[in-house]
Amino acid sequence: MRVPTSTYRLQFRGDLTFERASGLVPYLKDLGISHLYASPIFTATKGSTHGYDVTDPNEIDPAIGGRKGFDTLTASLQKAGLGLIVDIVPNHMAASLENPWWRDVLRYGQESVYAGYFDIDWSEKLTLPQLGKPFEEALAAGELQLRYDATEDLLQLAYFDNCFPLSEDSARFVMAQTGRNAERLQAFSRDAAKMNELIEKQYWQLLYWKDAARHLNYRRFFEVAGLVGIRVEDERVFEATHRLTIELIRSGQVQGLRIDHIDGLADPKAYLQRLRRAAGADTFIVVEKILGHGETLPPDWPVSGTTGYEFISAMPDLFLAGDGLQKIEAVYQIVDNEHADFSAGLRDAKLLMVERNFAGEMARLTKLARLIFPAFDEVEISSALRELLVAFPVYRTYGYRGALSAEDEAVVRGAVDKAQAKLPAADVLNAIESLLRGEIAGERAGEFRARFQQLSGPVMAKAVEDTLFYRYNRLIAMNEVGGEPAMPPRGVVAFHQMMANRLQRQRNGLSATSTHDTKRGEDARARLYSLSQYPEAWIGGFSRWRAMNAAFRTDLADGPAPEPNIEWMLYQALAGIWPADVELSDQDVLRDRFTAYVLKAIREAKLRTDWMEENHAYEKAVLDYASALLSPRNQAFRNDFGKTVQPFMKLGYLNSLSQVLIKLTAPGIPDIYQGAEGLDFNLVDPDNRRPVDFRPVGAPQVRSPFKEPWAMSLKRQIIRSVLRHRNGHPELFLEGSYRPLEIKGERSDNILAFARIHRKEATITIVPRLTDADSSGASFWKDTVVSIPQRLDGQMRDLLTGKPWPAGDISAMLLLEDHPVSFLVTPD
Repeated sequence: MRVPTSTYRLQFRGDLTFERASGLVPYLKDLGISHLYASPIFTATKGSTHGYDVTDPNEIDPAIGGRKGFDTLTASLQKAGLGLIVDIVPNHMAASLENPWWRDVLRYGQESVYAGYFDIDWSEKLTLPQLGKPFEEALAAGELQLRYDATEDLLQLAYFDNCFPLSEDSARFVMAQTGRNAERLQAFSRDAAKMNELIEKQYWQLLYWKDAARHLNYRRFFEVAGLVGIRVEDERVFEATHRLTIELIRSGQVQGLRIDHIDGLADPKAYLQRLRRAAGADTFIVVEKILGHGETLPPDWPVSGTTGYEFISAMPDLFLAGDGLQKIEAVYQIVDNEHADFSAGLRDAKLLMVERNFAGEMARLTKLARLIFPAFDEVEISSALRELLVAFPVYRTYGYRGALSAEDEAVVRGAVDKAQAKLPAADVLNAIESLLRGEIAGERAGEFRARFQQLSGPVMAKAVEDTLFYRYNRLIAMNEVGGEPAMPPRGVVAFHQMMANRLQRQRNGLSATSTHDTKRGEDARARLYSLSQYPEAWIGGFSRWRAMNAAFRTDLADGPAPEPNIEWMLYQALAGIWPADVELSDQDVLRDRFTAYVLKAIREAKLRTDWMEENHAYEKAVLDYASALLSPRNQAFRNDFGKTVQPFMKLGYLNSLSQVLIKLTAPGIPDIYQGAEGLDFNLVDPDNRRPVDFRPVGAPQVRSPFKEPWAMSLKRQIIRSVLRHRNGHPELFLEGSYRPLEIKGERSDNILAFARIHRKEATITIVPRLTDADSSGASFWKDTVVSIPQRLDGQMRDLLTGKPWPAGDISAMLLLEDHPVSFLVTPD
């Protein structure tokens, strides 16, 4: 297997086609990238912005260049010596009329050859939550019309632009009365009774879109009714959905795969084993898997590792000041005591998911359990399931056939114990535990076990990432995918331990700091970490800004808008993207980005508005407030905010450089998200999927808060220099040991240093943490030294400055006087 030395993620769609990507190959080669890492490339719904809504897994999407464009790109990559990793989506497809397999199921029901491809409960008609109002209202309003498609010789039911195929028998029945005559079809459509009778004869039923949460008979991706689960546990479905993927691997055009949402599958281990057999031992495979604190990837999965969210979650240990975080928390509890309790907030958010957003899935599980345990009533079973899902500490367990692993046994036992405290009796909970442990045989028991595991992940993800992370706003830099926002920073020792574990368990997993799913760009997050270093300045600023902008708040019947918790969040989010010189920035673009983020944030919080029930008055009030913050007429605030944020911008930049050097040299494969080789101040999607301005090496993307000449492009220079060194010494980084180095002196806690050693090769990474913006002088570092191991015979040199350094104790002041980070290498 050719393991990447680094990956570069490109988000195809929009203006990024295979043709444009081919033009970027020399740029990526020069940057030192070994593998292009592509978002999904297979045909998706028209206008798709991400490609995860696949309509044909066996066609390369013409919208981004089709097979011809793909062949051109892979030829360019191979000529440059670069590999290709492709993101594939085995969990779901688009529940779209553009999907020919889905259309066939609508037309033929269970008789369709594709009926078994989709995860559908055929105990009732297929539910289609496509209507903008209840069915009866849509029918009465004449919004459902018969339409004949001459191209396909097909009679369809049209609802605006959606055309649903009718069953063969019902189509013949209508055609016998109307033929293909448009006027007769319109007359039939105007007869509500006839239309209702006709629709009753279909294999599907139309629903109001808001009813999807409580009434849906197919498995969906999270809450997205437009994405239907597919049954890749069935070998026929696996082969049908992976035919082109395997062909591209065997042709030598694709060297690696990223598996999207592995936790959605009924049996991830069996899927990965089947995929490994089909793809071969030489194919690099990583899985999108969010690991909870202390959780590890199942060791029997035949993959190289994860996509790297856990690396992001390690950064707060290094760049957060614990005492400053406590001061911020104390004030946050005064600002909004209700949402300052993370544990209570987690329970509330999970209950919302279980009782409302996933009510349909809960009902299905309850029904299955009642069939297995008829002695228990529906309320008992539903209550036990609710508390068990709320208590689950990780995304899911992995029992399918046979016993659970010891790790999963402990997870289930702990969740049962915690849930029991909320229930009057243990009988039902114990019965459900026996199902999850695989102690009860039978088809229904197996289905329950799979369904529960496929539901616990979405409940966790939507409750935490897409609800609580927008409610609990203590320090939003910590509210990141896979993160632990309420956990105090554990410091350098904990980080070293995590890296030692990473070297043992998934040294070839990706190390990410920005992705298409992160809540904010890596450099915005690095800047916001620094709020913990000078909490008084931030807290004082917040108090001033609330007073300065009080006139922009709106008093609504249910309280002020925005409320203090949202204001607390808004100023942090704005600080994360504040330009070095706001007057020279495109202020319209900045305002539009910021207000789009704010709208998403308040809807995701699901407190006073929601995607399902929009509160327009509240949304307008909050957006007006957010816009006012950036108004040229609000100059006093802008000046005060910019002045207050300036020190955090400098500290954040230092954090960014430390963070990127750690990622490039610690155990794991460094993954660069598109454009993040410059400074990444993106917000959550869709902001982080905007077109990227790729520029030559050394060209600045944004103005730097520093005066030093290196500051404009140093991050990119570090990436380029270190990746090229990795390419020249792959075994050192893939196989080399990880050794924490001793730091001595008054500022020993302000440096992280570690060595990577493999035979006679070695590198040493030395980065500052929790320093002042002006930390290069003797007044800061004083007697602090880094101890370079004597076993590293001879001199090393700093790859970033060219300076030679001997083994032994080296002054931190001298190491960092020219550049803010240091990377020592042994001579070639």
